Formats: sequence, structure tokens, C-alpha cells
Amino acid sequence: MDASQLKQQYVNFFVDRGHLEIPSASLIPENDSTTLFISAGMHSLVPFLLGQKHPSGTRLVDVQPCIRTSDIDEVGDAFHHTFFEMLGNWSLGDYFKKESISYSFEFLTRILKINPNHIHVTCFTGDTDAPKDDQSAQIWQKLGIPSNRIHFLPKANNWWGPAGATGPCGPDTEIFIDTQPQLSSVDFVAGCRQGRYVEVWNNVFMQFNKTSQATFKLLKKPNVDTGMGVERTVAVLNGFTDDYLTDIWQPIIKSIETATKTSYQDESAQIPIRIIADHIRAAVFILSEGVEPSNKEAGYVLRRLIRRTVRQAKLLGVNINICKLVGLSVLDNQANYAGIYPQLAKNKKFILDSLDLEENKFRRTLDKGLRQIAKLIKAGNLTGITASSIYQSFGFPLEIIQEEAKKANYLLKSDFVKKFDKSMQEHKQLSKTLSAGKFKSGLADNSEIITKYHTATHLFHSALRQVLGDHIHQAGSNITQDRLRFDFTHPDQLTKDQIVQIEEIVNQYVDKKLPVSRQEMVYQQAIDSGALAFFAGKYPDTVSVYTIGKLDNPVSKEICTGPHVANTADIGHIDILKQESVGSGKRRLYAKLRN
Repeated sequence: MDASQLKQQYVNFFVDRGHLEIPSASLIPENDSTTLFISAGMHSLVPFLLGQKHPSGTRLVDVQPCIRTSDIDEVGDAFHHTFFEMLGNWSLGDYFKKESISYSFEFLTRILKINPNHIHVTCFTGDTDAPKDDQSAQIWQKLGIPSNRIHFLPKANNWWGPAGATGPCGPDTEIFIDTQPQLSSVDFVAGCRQGRYVEVWNNVFMQFNKTSQATFKLLKKPNVDTGMGVERTVAVLNGFTDDYLTDIWQPIIKSIETATKTSYQDESAQIPIRIIADHIRAAVFILSEGVEPSNKEAGYVLRRLIRRTVRQAKLLGVNINICKLVGLSVLDNQANYAGIYPQLAKNKKFILDSLDLEENKFRRTLDKGLRQIAKLIKAGNLTGITASSIYQSFGFPLEIIQEEAKKANYLLKSDFVKKFDKSMQEHKQLSKTLSAGKFKSGLADNSEIITKYHTATHLFHSALRQVLGDHIHQAGSNITQDRLRFDFTHPDQLTKDQIVQIEEIVNQYVDKKLPVSRQEMVYQQAIDSGALAFFAGKYPDTVSVYTIGKLDNPVSKEICTGPHVANTADIGHIDILKQESVGSGKRRLYAKLRN
């Protein structure tokens, strides 16, 4: 079975069971300042998992592209990926454990034809916060999974959430496939994600609410959130222990083999080829969202992916530009990508030009790094610590630094690698510490101040269009407890007078105490009624439309998922702090609530 068949059969299975297929969300979170990318299928559905009514109903299914940056350094093995597609089905206060587990078992055994004797599952073992999940285990046993293939694990393995410090959370049950059932012994490893037992599906049961007092109370209407990784499941179904051998990856792999004159069958080339394939696929999708390489946030992740690709190509002895060549293999893949995600074709030129431009920039940086290494060798100061500094500054991997030393007949000290590794670990720990603040609140934060700032972005959008023209469209936003950031399309720097005018209009809206109302509409009806939408092709058939002001003469009308205040007076006055450029044809405003 190939990836397209798996995705179609998954969606059809759940549609036949009363689920409505919803379109995938943008990789860039629409209303979430706590993370850079959509990292799971449930991410864009957080407001609805928190209780907001979804316009498409209580049973949903989709295929969601995701980006996870936490494992970038692990990419190169047979199963870690930066970009991946996640199959998901949800029950929003509808069915619960019995139906969810039964659906999963039926899909795996009847549709995918997986032998039930090869299935292992894990369940929550219980602790002082919540009891042991015997209910899930009993359901599995009734379906035919014996107790010796049901494994109880702690919170670290079988619990999801809450998204922030408080909110919905609960136990999960994970489904593993034994890829070596011919072995008589059962040596299931707790939390194993590789090797003999491969996790293919996770069913999360959000049945508790964690309070501000750190207690766990049962929800009146629990939810179900599930996720199945396409890449890993396709590999299992085809008997591969290496994801990169599937139809998903082979066109990309072959393009790399051609460009580098190497073979994936050569074990010494496998890791570089995997990294190049993974990183360029992820870069293509990030670029398709309009993100440009930079030294900040999503742009920095994109830049890092491209630079890591160039370094790996250099390890293979390749000095030609490779990113654009490999990018084409993704963009031209009709079965898996080009025929499914219209933003790829729409932004093809921008994607390829950006890959080429960034690679050229980094190759010049690499030349600077080579000169720096030469200086350290000449001074007799190429050590593990200085090599780590070269890596961090210029992106040189250890192998290339060692190669340059060897060329110059420079004898590295016996503790060179040990000191390099220690310095790199210290750098990674510092980076994690510095970034922890951004992600510490988890996914969506629907606090009072976040709600105020989010509603204010609608007012800013309206004011910008009044002052600058109808060509203005939101190009992204980021909200924290301290300020809002609003990105929009505009070619020129705003004048001081324009900024003052925009600020005055926003605060006039606040003073007018305008009501904020929500309606559910068919998507095309919403567009025809004048509602603005920023992610074309990313909306379900029925959408939520938020109107600020009178319904027949609004100051703002947008398709959105919230959160919003009830009245603009609830926001308070706002000051614009500064503006800046964020690439070709885009501007950014920062603003803050007045004390």
C-alpha cells in the first residue's frame, strides 16, 4: 500500500462512520504564539478541544501536515522526520474510549489487513492524579488483544496534556506493531519508538481538567484525539524497517543520488542522504507558507534546515547547488504532494528561488569558515572547544573540521572529540533554556489578555486597510502576554503619520464599545458576505465568522477560530510600539495594551 492509498482509505473509513473531513490547517499556527509550527493534528483544533463548538460538528477526520523541530538533530536515522503527515480523527464530546479503540482496531485489522496477533498496546498505569486506565485495557481484551500484549506505562509514556498549565488532559493508549513476530519471546520495551515494535497510532482520551490548584477533575464532555503517522505506517505496511525505502521518499532519494553521484545502498552515504531528503522536503513546505529564511523564529528553523542540507552535501563531496534540485523532486511529486497541496504549485518559483539564494549565501559563509579553520591550524589552536565555536558560527560539522586538519597534517589532540562533544552539549542546553520561555505555556493560551490581543489584531487589520488600502492582508500574527505582533502585506515603510492614524482608528473602535458576534456559515457564503480569509483552501465547508460592529455594516468581518472578547471596550487602549520589514512586500507592527 502506498501513502495516497493509506490516506484515502483512512478518511473514507471515518467518513463512513459519521465523521466530516476537514481541510488541513496551515503549517503556521493561526492563533498560537507559543509555538512556531503546527506539530500535531490536534494543534489547530485546540479551541474546540477546550469546548468551543466546531462548525463542522462533533466527529472530524483529516490529514494534517506537521513540522517538529525538537528532533532535528536525530534526523538521519531510519524513522525521524522534521516534516510529516498525520492522520487524525476526533470526537468532540461525542463517542469515547469504546468506539475510538474499536474503530482503530477495525481499521488496522480489516482495512489494512494487519494480523491482530502482531498488535501490542500500552495504557496508562495510574498515579495520584488519575486512576489506572483499566477501561481501555478491558476494551482491548474484548477485541482479542491478550493481557500479555497490553502494557501499562506511566504519565511520561501514556498521558497527554494539558496544553498549558491548566486545561483538558488525559490518558492515552498507543498501538504498536510487532515487525518481527517470528521471534518467540516478547521483549516489548516501554515507550519503544523503533526496532522490533513500531508505534503507529495514538488514541488520546481527554477526560480530565487540570485546575490551577493542580487537581484533576473529570470533564462533563470528554474528547478523543487520535494521530497516525503516514510515513511510519506506510513503512510498516510494506515490511520496511527504514521509512526512506517507501514510495514517499524514493523519488526524493533518487534525485539526491543523481545529484551527488552516490547510492543509498552505500551505508556511508545513507545518513547524509536521509538528512538532505528530510530537510529539503520540510524546507519546501515551510517556504510554501510564505516564510523566508532569517535569523528569527520560523525563518531561523528554515535557514537551519537549508544550511544543514548544504553541510551534508559537502560531506558527500558535492559542491554544486543541491537544494533547488532536490526541491524540484518534492514539488513535482504529484502523487504525494503537488497534487494535494495547491500552495506548492502556487509558490513554486518563490520556493526554488529562495532555496537557491539561501544556499548561495551559506556557501559563502562556508568559505569564511574554511579560512577561519586555516587560521586556527596556523596558530596551533584548533581544539575541541574552538572547533565547536566554528560549528556554531559557520555550520561546519566535526567531520569536515577533522578533514581540513588532516589535509594540513595538523595533529589533533586525543581529547579533541571529547571536548568538542562537551562544548556542543553545553551549547544545546543553553539553547533549550533560552527557548523554554516561548514554549512553556504549551499550545493555545486562551487567557484574558491573549483574548484581548487576538481581538485587537482584527481591529488592526481593519485600520490598516482603511489607511493603506484593500491590498492589505494579514500575513501572520504572534501574541504573547506582553504584546501583539501583526504581519501584513505592504511594499513600503509606514510613515509616522500613518502609524498615528492607524493607532487612533483602533482606539476609536475600542471607545465605540462595538459588539463582537460569531456566526456559522458555509465557507462560500461567508466569502460572499464580505468576510476576509487568509488561508485559502484551508477551511472546512462550514466556518466561524466573527463580526465586529453591526452585522449589516461591520468594521471587521473575518473567518477565524478565536478567541475573542464580547465587546471592543473589553480590550482597552493600545499603543503601537514599532514597525519593521519582514521580507519582500511584508511589514510588521508591534503593539501593546496601555497600562
